[in-house]
Amino acid sequence: MAGAVSALFLLDIKGRVLVWRDYRGDVTALQAERFFTKLLDKEGDAEVHSPVVHDGAGVSYTFIQHNNVFLLTAARQNCNAASILLFLHRLVDVFKHYFEELEEESLRDNFVVVYELLDEMMDFGYPQYTEATILSEFIKTDAYRMEVTQRPPMAVTNAVSWRSEGIRYKKNEVFLDVVESVNILVNSNGQIVRSDIIGALKMRTFLSGMPECKLGLNDRVLLEAQGRATKGKAIDLDDIKFHQCVRLTRFENDRTISFVPPDGAFDLMTYRLTTQVKPLIWVEAQVEKHSRSRIEIMVKARSQFKERRCLFLTIIMCLWWHE
Repeated sequence: MAGAVSALFLLDIKGRVLVWRDYRGDVTALQAERFFTKLLDKEGDAEVHSPVVHDGAGVSYTFIQHNNVFLLTAARQNCNAASILLFLHRLVDVFKHYFEELEEESLRDNFVVVYELLDEMMDFGYPQYTEATILSEFIKTDAYRMEVTQRPPMAVTNAVSWRSEGIRYKKNEVFLDVVESVNILVNSNGQIVRSDIIGALKMRTFLSGMPECKLGLNDRVLLEAQGRATKGKAIDLDDIKFHQCVRLTRFENDRTISFVPPDGAFDLMTYRLTTQVKPLIWVEAQVEKHSRSRIEIMVKARSQFKERRCLFLTIIMCLWWHE
């Protein structure tokens, strides 16, 4: 098991402590001052961009900055930096859910709610609930007041923590969009050096109850996973990331994406394709200078789209004039 966080700090832009929560009792509030001193010492250094700082006394700091607030964890144990960074970003999302925007002023105006959230989201240094929709069921705010239900809702103790029970719709609907972006690196000779496709399966679900959804991939991906030959070129998906609702064991067995979806919009799956692709739109620009006050710019765009498809193309041109 990865190490636990000793304390969590919320600092202003000058390094002053706004809120801090001690989880294990092995650090003090002075750790924030030591961290900020280390951060200022590294200013101008390449390491200043690293989200992890060590003070040489056995304490490691992991931090992010959002607007004028530093979110910082201090730990004496060997923590998983990636999981701590993910937790800090989730903490920002929860604060924005409650306060609209995470600012120094919003923290000062809602100290009570902030401490309640820190107590619920982390227990003895280990992350717990990070879903804002679930936290809002038993931590309710009215202006600067908070109401806590005596009995925790079922979503807290349920295995499906990302979806509340009792959801009802007059009409059950599911929307699935596949959104892909193409990244192409071209050298000065117009040759493609590297290309890849970044894709995401975006879903919007409006379903009643606790539905079980299944999504199957096409034969090319399925047969390739089973080591069988495919008709045509196989599809090699890299860097596949699923939403936490997906049952990974089922996907490993038969490549079926089985899940109980959250309510509303979410990214079911993201992936990357590393393959040679033709540019969807190839743009060439020629600039000719005729005089000190006249230049001629010719921009040619060639599309791979079929004629029956209608699209709008916007080309951003950066112009500068140098005497």
